[in-house]
Amino acid sequence: MLRALLLSSRPLSWVNTAFPFAAAYLVTTREVDVVLIVGTFFFLIPYNLAMYGLNDVFDYESDLRNPRKGGVEGAVLDRRMHRPTIIAAVVSTVPFLVYLVAIGNPLSWLVLAVAMFAVVAYSAAGLRFKEKPFLDSITSSTHFVSPAVYGLVLAGATFTPQLWLLLASFFLWGAASHAFGAVQDVIADREGNIASIATVIGAHAAARLSVVLYLLAGVLLLFTHWPGPLAAVLALPYAASCAAYWNVSDETAESANRGWKRFLWLNFAVGFLVTMLLIWYALIT
Repeated sequence: MLRALLLSSRPLSWVNTAFPFAAAYLVTTREVDVVLIVGTFFFLIPYNLAMYGLNDVFDYESDLRNPRKGGVEGAVLDRRMHRPTIIAAVVSTVPFLVYLVAIGNPLSWLVLAVAMFAVVAYSAAGLRFKEKPFLDSITSSTHFVSPAVYGLVLAGATFTPQLWLLLASFFLWGAASHAFGAVQDVIADREGNIASIATVIGAHAAARLSVVLYLLAGVLLLFTHWPGPLAAVLALPYAASCAAYWNVSDETAESANRGWKRFLWLNFAVGFLVTMLLIWYALIT
């Protein structure tokens, strides 16, 4: 059971939600405190278990048809694990949510509520935002941007135009990542009667959209505070990786999985460079 829950929480992706919160909070407050530690742990494991665990439960039928499932890219949960996964997601998140609400303020409550709603709405029956083309990419991006916004609000950050541009760039990055990730699942999603941005506009259009969104994210970074403009270069490897599938067809969509695997490891290299830029920013400010 523990192995299934661990696999379902996507350990390779934990940092993608914990880092935005920790970076936003730490760069704003310039101190390590209990809130930072608790919040980072929440967005590291419980948040991901809730997000991906629910996805694995409600996507069971399509995951059975998806050849890339059953490893680091997502579990194929045995039906017997569905109820325990939902229970584990609730039990692991609620104590943290209680604490974060207790130490927060009305605006932070709102942001946290949006984050958790997006987590549930993306997969849960009756909502299934993942089956609403374009809204699926928007919701997925919210999963990663909302921890950063929450960290900023909780720390009392001042939202300048440059900060809004940074967040907008991050949001476009998230939408681009989701659109490209949906490309590889076109066949499995159609066999499972699941609609997505890629099944509606086609694999080639979704791949091209992801390239454009990555480039736009890079352009927005050019107008942020120094050394933020240097981060614009970091959007290029993502755009180039997706551009390799510029002419991918629905029939060959599963080949995009190679690009998605590059994306998973690219995140760690780019994350290191982003960390260096954040340290530089902290030193000069």
